[in-house]
Amino acid sequence: MTTRSDDMTGATVELLQALIRNECVNDGTPESGHETRNAELLGGFLDGCGGIEQFESLPGRGSVVARIEGSDPDAPTLCLMGHTDVVPVNPAGWSRDPFGGELVDGEVWGRGAIDMLNVTASMAVAFRQLARSGWKPKGTLVYFGVADEEAGGTWGAEWMCNQHWDAVRSDYVLTELGGWSTTSHDGTRHVVVNTGEKGIAWRRLRIHGTPAHGSMPFGSDNALVTAAEIVRRLSQYRPQARIDDVWRQTVATMNLSAEVKAGLVDPAQIWATLETLPPVLAKRCHAHTHTTFSPNVVHGGQKTNIIPDLVELEVDIRTVPGTTQDEVDAHLHEALGELAHRVEIGRLHGSNATESPAPTALWDAISSATQVAYPGADLLPGLIVGGTDARFFRDRGSVVYGAGLFSPSVSFESFGSRFHGNDERIDVESLGLAADFWTHIAKTICG
Repeated sequence: MTTRSDDMTGATVELLQALIRNECVNDGTPESGHETRNAELLGGFLDGCGGIEQFESLPGRGSVVARIEGSDPDAPTLCLMGHTDVVPVNPAGWSRDPFGGELVDGEVWGRGAIDMLNVTASMAVAFRQLARSGWKPKGTLVYFGVADEEAGGTWGAEWMCNQHWDAVRSDYVLTELGGWSTTSHDGTRHVVVNTGEKGIAWRRLRIHGTPAHGSMPFGSDNALVTAAEIVRRLSQYRPQARIDDVWRQTVATMNLSAEVKAGLVDPAQIWATLETLPPVLAKRCHAHTHTTFSPNVVHGGQKTNIIPDLVELEVDIRTVPGTTQDEVDAHLHEALGELAHRVEIGRLHGSNATESPAPTALWDAISSATQVAYPGADLLPGLIVGGTDARFFRDRGSVVYGAGLFSPSVSFESFGSRFHGNDERIDVESLGLAADFWTHIAKTICG
C-alpha cells in the first residue's frame, strides 16, 4: 500500500467527528433527522470552494450542494454523494458515547462512522482540496451532502431529484456501499464496487378472524393464530434463486472448496449448500441470490381476554433485479397457499431493483485509483442487498456505483457487524485512503 496524505487524513478525521457529534438521527418521521445541522457544517467547511447551495425539503431536513464548474459543457459531470443522517442507537449496547466521535487507538467511534459519514467526510475533504489547489477541470464536480437516506430518501435525494434536478444532475455518481476487499487463494486482492441494488417491496398483510371470549379458545377463528402460521410460511418460503454474472464473479473469489462454489451457482443446489455454510456467510449468499421475505412488525389484539379479529403484519421484502411489484404479490400468494384468501395485501413502499453497466469510464477511473493503494488489485462488481439513494439517479440515466476504499483491516464481516450495529467505528487509515481515492477519480473523470 502507498502512503496517504496526512493533511487530508487529519481533516477527514476532524470533519467525521463533527458530523457524528451533530447527532442527526433519522427515526423515519418527517420531523426527525435535523440534517440541516450537518448541511450547515459542510457548507461552512466548503466555504470559498465553488458555488454552495443549501436546500430544505422540510424545516430542519437540509441538504447541501457544492460545485466546481467545468470549462467544457460537453465534458462529464461527476457527483460525490454522501448522506448526512444516521439511524437511531441504543447507548446501552455501546462501549463508548455513540455521539462522542472519540478517536481511540486509531479509530473514530460513533453512530454513522461506517454508515456513511466516513464517506461523506472524506468526499468533502477531497472536494475542498481540489478547489483550494486551483484545479480547473473540463467537467463539473458536484458534492452532494444529502438528508434522509436512512428513511428511503423521500425528503432527501428523491425530493432533490424531483424538485432541483439541475442542481445535482450528473453523468456519474459515487456513493455507498463499497470499498472493502478480500484476498483470494492466489493472493489477488479484490475490491468490491457495487453496481446495483435490490428492490424494495414492503407489504402490510391484514389477517381477519372472529372476535370471541379468550376463556373459550377451542375451535376459535383467532387472527393471531392464523398470522403465526403465515409468519411460519413466509420464513420457510423458497423462491427461485437468481444466478447472474455478478454473483458468479463473487463466488469465484471466495476461499471455498470447488464443490461449495459449484453449489452456490447452481439454482438446484444452492439452498442445500447454504445450509452447510457459517451463518454470517449463508445470510450474505442467500440475500444476494434470492428475493427475501422478513416479517418484522406485528400489530393486533385489543385485550388479554378477547380473541383478536384483526392482526397486521409488516413484511420487508427485497427483490432481485427483474422482479416486478406484481410478481411480489404473486410470490406472497404462493407462499401463503390456501391461507391467501384470508389476507389483504397492502403496499407500503416499493421501488424496483436498479443496476448500472460496467465497465464504464467511471469503472476504469475507480480501477486506476484503486491501483494507487493496492497495486495489482482487481475490482469485483457487487449487488447491494439493502437500499441506497443510487436508485433515484439510476432512474434518470446516471451511472452510479457504490464505491470506497478501506484498509485491509476492514473485511466484509467487520463492516457488516458495525453497520447499524453497536460500537460502530472506522480506522484512520481507511479515512486517509478514501480522501486520496476520491481525489484521483475526480481528476480522471473531470480532467
